[in-house]
This record gives sequence, C-alpha cells and structure tokens, in this order.
Amino acid sequence: MLSRLIIKNYALIDDLELELGSGMSIITGQTGAGKSIMLGALSLLLGGRADTKAINHNDRKTIIEAQFSDGLIVRRELSPGGRSRAFVDDSPVTLQQLVATTSSLIDIHSQHATLLLNSRTGQLGIIDTFADNALILEQYRDIFHRFVTARNRIKELKEENARNQEMRSLLEYRLEILNKLNPKLGELEHIEHQYDLLSEADQIRSSLSQSHTLIDSENGALNNILEARNALSQINLSLIDKDSQNENGIEFRLHNIYIELKDIAESLSSMASEVESDPVALAKITNRMNALHEAKRQFKVSDADQLVSLREELVNKLVKINNADSDISDLELQARSLASQLKEKASQLTESRRLAAIRFAELLQHRARPLGLNNLKFTIDIQPGKLTSDGADNVEFQCSFNKNGSLLPMSKTASGGELSRLTLAIKSIMAEKMDMPTVIFDEIDTGVSGEIADKMGKMMGEMSSTTQILAITHLPQVASRGDRHYKVFKEDKEDRTVSHIRLLDRDERRQEIASMISGEKITDSALRTADELLKNKDNNK
Repeated sequence: MLSRLIIKNYALIDDLELELGSGMSIITGQTGAGKSIMLGALSLLLGGRADTKAINHNDRKTIIEAQFSDGLIVRRELSPGGRSRAFVDDSPVTLQQLVATTSSLIDIHSQHATLLLNSRTGQLGIIDTFADNALILEQYRDIFHRFVTARNRIKELKEENARNQEMRSLLEYRLEILNKLNPKLGELEHIEHQYDLLSEADQIRSSLSQSHTLIDSENGALNNILEARNALSQINLSLIDKDSQNENGIEFRLHNIYIELKDIAESLSSMASEVESDPVALAKITNRMNALHEAKRQFKVSDADQLVSLREELVNKLVKINNADSDISDLELQARSLASQLKEKASQLTESRRLAAIRFAELLQHRARPLGLNNLKFTIDIQPGKLTSDGADNVEFQCSFNKNGSLLPMSKTASGGELSRLTLAIKSIMAEKMDMPTVIFDEIDTGVSGEIADKMGKMMGEMSSTTQILAITHLPQVASRGDRHYKVFKEDKEDRTVSHIRLLDRDERRQEIASMISGEKITDSALRTADELLKNKDNNK
C-alpha cells in the first residue's frame, strides 16, 4: 500500500508531501488545479518518460518518491540537464528494475488505460491475467524466440549459400593455385637466404680461400708469428718485460694470437669447402622464390606466410559451402520440431483463454448489473490468427447494452458512460485477480451521474476493502464514498502559480462536495444533499 508520496520541483508543484491510508481516498479540485500533475509524477515511478520541461526551478533537481507500508521506498530523480536516476531503498537501479518493482504495486487507470482496454493487445492481456497464463506464456515465448531465431538463421544461411555458390568456382581456382604452390611458413625467408648464398658462391669461396692463404701459408701470418716467437726466445725478456712470466707477457700473448689465428684459418677452410657453385640448385631456388613473390602479388598479401593462412581459409570456406545444405537441413528439422512444439503450446493457450473467457464474461455481467447495465451482453470472441509472440489468437471484447442488441466490438458500441462503468467492473475483477495493493482511478466516472455515479462510488468503496483506492473525481456521489478527502488547489504567488493538496476535515469536505453539486455559489440545498451523501456513506460502513 502507498503510504506516502513526495513530489518536489515538478510542474506546478514546489514541495508536496502526502500521507495516505488504506481504504478509499478521494482527490478533487477544479480543472487545471494540478490533479493530473500528481498522476504524471507518479507515472515516472512506473517508468514514464522523463521530461525536463516539467522541472520548475533549473537550479535543482526534481524528486518523486513513494513510500510503501512494508517499508519499501522508491524514488526517481530528474536533473535539469536531463539525466534521470532511479532508486529502490536508496540503491541505484536501472529504469527496467524500477518498473519491475513498481508495476506490481500500483496500477493507474487513466484515459490512456481506457484506450488500451479497447485495444486487442490490452484485451488479450486481461484474459491472460485472468486465466493465470503467465507460466504457459513464458514457455510459449521461449519456444517462439527459438523458432524465430532458427527461421532467421535458415534464411541467412540460404542467402549466404546462394552467394557462396556463385563464388565456388573462384574459390576452387584460387585454392588449386595455392595447393600447387604448397607454401610453407618461413619458406620464403629461407629460400632468399639460400639464393643470396648460391648467387655469390664463387666470390664467397674465393674470398674465404684468400683469407685462409694470408693466414696459413709459407708467408702467412701464422708462420710470421711463429718466427717472431722463436726470435724472442733467444733473449731474456724478463729483463725488459716485467710480465714475461704471466699471461700478460709478450710470449704468452703471441701464443694466444697464434692459437686464435690457427682456429680462424681452420674455420675459413671449412667454410670454403662447404660453399659450392650449383647453377641447377640456384635456378631451382630462383624459380621457387619468383613463384612465391608472384603469389604474394596475385593474392595481394604483404607476407608469404599469409599465403598459408589464406589457403586454410579457402579450405574452410569450401567445406562450409559443401556442408551448407546439411546445416540448413539440420536447422529446418529443428525449426519443424519447434513449430510443432509452438503449435501445441499455442493450442494450450487458446484452450486456457477460451475457458477463461467464458468465466470472465459471466463474472463481468454480474459485476456490471449493479452499475445500471442490466441489459449487458458480453462475450469474448477468440479467433485463430498468425503465430506471434502472444500466441495464435485474435481476441476481441464484444458487447451489447440494449435488449436484443447485436454484439459489436466494445470500442464501437459503448458510449462514454457505458464504457466508464464497464471499465470499472473490469478493473474490480482484475484488482482482485492481480492482488494489486494500490489502484488509482483518474476520472473513471466520466460520462455518468446520479444513481449510477453513486453505484460506481459504492463499487470503488467495496474494492477498497482489499485494495487501496485513490480516486480522482468530479462527481459528488463518488467523492462522498471515500474514507478521506483531499483537495488540490492553486495559489498565485508573485512570480508564479503553484499547486497544493490538503486533507479536508468533515466540514471542509461537506463544503467541497456541496460546491461540486451547485458550483462556486454553495446553496443550502447543495449542503443538505452533501450531508445526505455523507450520511449514506456513514450508514454503509
């Protein structure tokens, strides 16, 4: 139950705090006083679109907060910059989470809701709620989603397969070229190294041999170093070389140089023997290198290794093309299975709706008769339709308000007053079914008066024994049925007009109801009628 409503800086409302109780609360006021503004603010808590135009003072944010009897607090804030934030028990939540929380707590019935009631979507929702179809609908929609997904995938695969079939010959031709080439990872780099070696083999071998000769020959460096060592051995080097007996000595160093040059000479000889001029091998490598470079140019890749990955890609594409028919067949089999499950679940939905439609029609006619709809005939026509996310049924509320009248769609046969009464009867049934804590009626009594208005007020009063009712009304008969009465009024300040709301005491309520009867000039007759209406309310407690 809604126990407290706080509205700050919204439209004509500067700062409003409204304490509410159980039972039925009446809200009245002149047209334009701000009643609809309160509903607009409440709708923000139900996920309504935030509009910065509703912000009064651009130097502070708009706050709409509702507190419930179980301690739950929900709040929506709108900043002048347009940012909207939502909170549940002071914890930030998404707008979807806010809606999920509040949609089961408050139901606002406005003129828009009446239009929705006349729509087939709204009527279908009523029957599904009345039939407790939530679980079967969830199961159906899960199958429907998978069926649509499979069907769309089949379409995509067929379109893709058609495109691929046109490309098959080109793909096969490209793959044939790469298969013949048979590129390997790192191959081009290795071949280019071999090419450089073979193409310069003679020069390399000549240079290696020349270097070897200069080091290891009769007049080479090794013999010269050996002769130098022999010459030094004829003298006592310790007399002039303090390091002659250690590794820093001249003899030791010449020996190390001799050993190192000997090793270098052997390495040069070995390398020279390994380098051979091979025109046949060079021609073969040249052809392979040219073939790889030509493939790079032909397939427009920057690296020869990419030819390997391209080859794999072509293989995978052709495998996919070759398997496409099989994949499509598997998906079509899956889609047929889902379609069968979908039709079965749709049939369950239809059967549940047909049974609920009969019970709902009987109950509605019973509820509507006390509202002066004695000749009401009501039925719910359910016709087969296309499979949609809601099932395979076209639902239409049909009624007649006159004896022997023909059944017509509710939207085409009901007058304003009749539609108001019928809507209230429907709402009374749905409030019980949904166990909705709070229902707000925004002038649901439009188009009625007199005894019928009194009966509508009585029905709302009866609903308030189990559901908190807030009723915005212009009818004194309905206003007198409330457990408490609030008046919305405007006040002109120096710079602007603001709206207020306050709880009326017994005498103020008597005056308000009398003004609803006679207008601005309250007559004694209007006061007596107001007293009689309030007395009837007290006697019917």
